[in-house]
Amino acid sequence: MSLYYEPIVYTIPPEEEGMLLKTILQKRMNVSRKLISKLKLTEQGIMLNGTRVYISVKVQSGDRVEIRMERERSDDILPEPIPFDILFEDEHLLVVNKAAGMIVHPTHGHYTGTLANGVVHYWQTKGELFRFRPVHRLDQETTGVLVVAKNPYVHQHISEQMTMGTVDKRYTALVHGCPDPQEGRVDGPIDRNPDDLHLRMVTPDGYPALTLYKLEEAWNEGSRIGIKLESGRTHQIRVHMTSIGCPLIGDKMYRNTPADAAQRERYDQLDAQMPRQALHASELSLVHPVTGEQLTFCAPLPDDMAKLQELLRNQNGGLT
Repeated sequence: MSLYYEPIVYTIPPEEEGMLLKTILQKRMNVSRKLISKLKLTEQGIMLNGTRVYISVKVQSGDRVEIRMERERSDDILPEPIPFDILFEDEHLLVVNKAAGMIVHPTHGHYTGTLANGVVHYWQTKGELFRFRPVHRLDQETTGVLVVAKNPYVHQHISEQMTMGTVDKRYTALVHGCPDPQEGRVDGPIDRNPDDLHLRMVTPDGYPALTLYKLEEAWNEGSRIGIKLESGRTHQIRVHMTSIGCPLIGDKMYRNTPADAAQRERYDQLDAQMPRQALHASELSLVHPVTGEQLTFCAPLPDDMAKLQELLRNQNGGLT
């Protein structure tokens, strides 16, 4: 196995002749300063027409610029034969449909049984060597699309897309009640709840958070909501939907308690049908950092949410 991953290549067009290699790396290939510094320390990190050069040289039309990153391993993650659903994979990206109850990365008290343990084992059985680099997170009980970068260049690029808001993340939620209005935006800053630091809350002094929502289907006892995130705060969807009176069915951490006893009982009955918050990361779109292709990944509604949805439909019939 080669010491390096497959090179990322850029060919100089005529209009860029005479530019500094450093400028090409930063402005055309969008390599971060931090990664450039790391690449300069390796023998084949930055190559021009197959030769190691200083990044201060000027390039010519047709020159081939290559960056090669050294292979990395996740030595701090124990490989475990944990099955997971792959939506897409190439030499740069792994996209999975995360299952409910699965933690993404080992944390204090959860060193095994995570998605990372399963992915590292999967790569090991294929004879591949990558470091586990998730570019975003999903709550333990949230299902759906999750993207893992296979090298720091790809991780950097997708992280920048997320910062710029060009990654389109869509969610499906089954909630108590029906939002009014049926389509809108929740623009509510989020921060820790001082009474319980494990919880988040909407507060004027919090971090900016924006959630767009749209009613997709409504029933007498609940509704299905399509959600698009414009920011990525911890528990954002759960907090925002609770703040507008539509907590996620099954959510034990965030819930409005209805004053009406009969309504409370109906809430309890629905929550008993769902062992987790009814939230699913259904779709994610991004630009592939290497090929430039616009990609969209979709994950079908998981069985538990599909069964709950059918129950809601059958109780009193759909309203929309």
